[in-house]
Amino acid sequence: MISMNREGEWLLGTLGEQEAALSFGDLLRKRWGFPKKTAHLLFQNKEIVVNGQPATQVQKTISGQLIAMRVCQEEELGLEPVKGRLQIAYEDDHVLIVDKPAGLLLHPTEPTHHETLDHWVAGYFKEQNIKNKVRHIHRLDQDTSGLVMYAKHPLAGAMLAERLERRDISRQYIAFVEGIMQEEQGKIQAPIGKDRHHATRRRVSPQGDRAVTHFNVIERYRDATQVSCRLETGRTHQIRVHLAYMGYPLLGDILYGARKKQALQNRQALHAAKLQFIHPFGEQHVEVTAKLPQDLQELKKRL
Repeated sequence: MISMNREGEWLLGTLGEQEAALSFGDLLRKRWGFPKKTAHLLFQNKEIVVNGQPATQVQKTISGQLIAMRVCQEEELGLEPVKGRLQIAYEDDHVLIVDKPAGLLLHPTEPTHHETLDHWVAGYFKEQNIKNKVRHIHRLDQDTSGLVMYAKHPLAGAMLAERLERRDISRQYIAFVEGIMQEEQGKIQAPIGKDRHHATRRRVSPQGDRAVTHFNVIERYRDATQVSCRLETGRTHQIRVHLAYMGYPLLGDILYGARKKQALQNRQALHAAKLQFIHPFGEQHVEVTAKLPQDLQELKKRL
């Protein structure tokens, strides 16, 4: 899709040669992948405008045309805004990526949860006069630190969610595990399901959902290993379950078998360090990184 800038409820852009000689209906549905209902409503409500005039589905596109689409209608934030210590790693008109601290819930799971990362993002949206619902694209466990992606309007949310489903958003983590990993790199393919004997724990199970994790050893220590992990799928606790299944539980991850004496301030040694994706508005490659937080830097020095 072409690069587009936001002005209020509208996205504005200029069609290029690649978008020329198509019907506007085909441009939206086939070239840009809009859901049929979304495209239909845009034309029906005259909310797709070309060179100042409402476009029709059969009208042909021409390179250089100015296109405007009303796809950023005002919405409720969805939860009470809270002014928090939000660390922004990347932002444009469509995408917000923030660095979550360990210990903070990503979203409320109980009515009593009034301060989560979603609440902080809502506070930032209010401060910036972004009148759209808070939409996280993926999740992190409460005690995992690192990068989380948010959409800043409904269309961005739909397109980013589709890219995540197609595995076009690469998520890379840094993990510190117990033991000396012998393999330099590898792929863990083991289905993950719920543990019938524990409410929050997951386990490798033949009846579970497909789960694939790629790993590379970064550094070996006296009795621990630093590992880079890339998710191919995104199951709950996937990296924690897979590494424990291999016999290398994360340092501090008591839930999955780590030794208590190596606990890391009641959290597992896992950090979402890198996000890579092709931007839905402009198709440019975006890479965002987040350095290790202080507690993991100190852990590394002790190993």
